[in-house]
Amino acid sequence: MVHMDTRHAGATPVPSALRRNLILVVMCLALVAVMGMMASLMVAVPDIATDLRATESQLLWIVNAYGITFAGLLMLAGALGDRYGRKAMLILGLLVFGVSSAAVLVFDDVEAIIVLRALAGVGAAAIMPTTLSIITHVFPPEERGRAVGVWSGVVVGGALIGLLSAGGLLEWYSWRSVFAFNVALTVITLVATVLVPRQSPSGRARVDIGGGLLSVLAVAALVFGMIEGPERGWVSVPVVAAFLLAGIGAAAFIGWELRHPRPLLDPRVFRNPGLASGTIVITAECLAMFGFFIVGLQYLQLVKGYSPFQAALSMLPLALAAMVFSPIVPALHRKWGFLPVVLLGMALIAAGLALMSGVGAESSYLAIGFGVFLLGSGIAFAATPATEAIMAALPPEKYGVASALNDVTRELGAVLGIALLGSVFSTVYRNSVSDAVVLLPDDIAHRIEDSVAAGVAVGSAPSAPPWLLDSVFDSFRTGMSTALVAGIAVVALGATAAAVLGRSAKGSDVRGSALTSERAEEPRA
Repeated sequence: MVHMDTRHAGATPVPSALRRNLILVVMCLALVAVMGMMASLMVAVPDIATDLRATESQLLWIVNAYGITFAGLLMLAGALGDRYGRKAMLILGLLVFGVSSAAVLVFDDVEAIIVLRALAGVGAAAIMPTTLSIITHVFPPEERGRAVGVWSGVVVGGALIGLLSAGGLLEWYSWRSVFAFNVALTVITLVATVLVPRQSPSGRARVDIGGGLLSVLAVAALVFGMIEGPERGWVSVPVVAAFLLAGIGAAAFIGWELRHPRPLLDPRVFRNPGLASGTIVITAECLAMFGFFIVGLQYLQLVKGYSPFQAALSMLPLALAAMVFSPIVPALHRKWGFLPVVLLGMALIAAGLALMSGVGAESSYLAIGFGVFLLGSGIAFAATPATEAIMAALPPEKYGVASALNDVTRELGAVLGIALLGSVFSTVYRNSVSDAVVLLPDDIAHRIEDSVAAGVAVGSAPSAPPWLLDSVFDSFRTGMSTALVAGIAVVALGATAAAVLGRSAKGSDVRGSALTSERAEEPRA
């Protein structure tokens, strides 16, 4: 289980109201930087592909390297912050995040940028949990709920803020301006950390470093296999070895956590059907959303010809749906129960993906906007009950476990969505466009097969065959449609698992009270 110091340190004076609110603003700035970084690059993918001549698999690595280390180290970083001091961990995370983001400004090598993105994810993992811990520490109990609510809102809105800010910057500047913007945010936050009071470490308890490293190994190997499959071949030795290593790493992680005296995540908590159901739902809906982002934003820019800012604005119906439905979902949850609300949400997500899977170069924005609205509506209906189910599944003294698991599940879903739907798209696009470019010179044919952006650029040239651009667009549409159908399948599987687990929890109240059946079998640390 995750061990977090939930005490409000009485020995440290509570800062003044003005200082507390300034600290909240600073923590939210840090959160915007780390939460927006993954989403902001998705709108920059076409520009990166053109400037660096990156293949589709390299683009997936540039986007996803950050998420792998972010998700894999999130719980470990939180534990280290408790052990060695949260302010120190925050400053260290900001330095790593800022320096690695600044270094991207001077590198043109794709492999170097991927490494720097992974390093930025390490910094982000140190930043995110410490922001919440610091807020919890500096705000007295009567104000803590409001402060945590603001923090939660920034977590949800960070991706959209990242998309819109990146889209605006890309109207006038290169894709590197996205990194420059985050460096500026990081510098401001670093300077402002002077407001944060120093907090004493929470003791000398052992930190489960081995568990953290094994989790990163398992996730990285799985994502490597997914991303490299389309280019290297799904039965190639490196890809098969990566999937085997992912399985071995996951098994080793579970075995390690079961034996460690203070595990990052005790696997036995998944015996609770409410927690397991909520975790599956959040993973599936985040996978669908971020998988849609990686192909949908390319569709809007490369096929529809939208500017980066127009593509980002096109995602606003998703936020609008969340704002409309999120306030009413808790009441429906209490009235109808967990399963009806969650299954409605998953059905809306699947409907949105299905509608988007049928759009093409001539489709109007009405169809696109409605599909995005359905996706946002489904996320609003599914995410809130799932989060409540996770929190309600464990007793109050284990809310740290539930909160950390909720955060990790969201990030892991995003990473897997980009890898899975991105690799499905890449495989189908490559296979489809290969037939169309068979008569072209080999170097040009390979460029088109490796990158949609290159295909659009070559097909748009005055000397290009008149059929080439249509072939690239048709191949893109086939790849996107297949990827989104794969997303629908994941959502359907998640809904089915949630239904089965929800029924197995019958007799326990998953709507807001703790599931007492599992507490009698509380695992020991």
